[in-house]
Amino acid sequence: MQRLTDEMIEQILAKTDIVDLVSEKVTLSKQGKSYFGLCPFHHEKTASFSVEPERKIYNCFSCGEKGNAITFKQKTENISFIEAVEDLAIRANIQID
Repeated sequence: MQRLTDEMIEQILAKTDIVDLVSEKVTLSKQGKSYFGLCPFHHEKTASFSVEPERKIYNCFSCGEKGNAITFKQKTENISFIEAVEDLAIRANIQID
């Protein structure tokens, strides 16, 4: 069995469009270089959830939830780290064993 390396994880994150991924769960609107929407991790009426495509991260200014594509997939779908990495690898067309 092939070991999942840091380089593989970095490659998966680099090839994953975090805006597209988050847009599957959150309606986003572009404001400057970032995208904003309602946080999927808590109930809110004003958009405080930010996605930064250049840095490939998300951050909620209200509840403090933040991370990358892997953590977003894990938390929104309630799956393990390995399952999230495997799903994103398939999405990015990267072969892992």
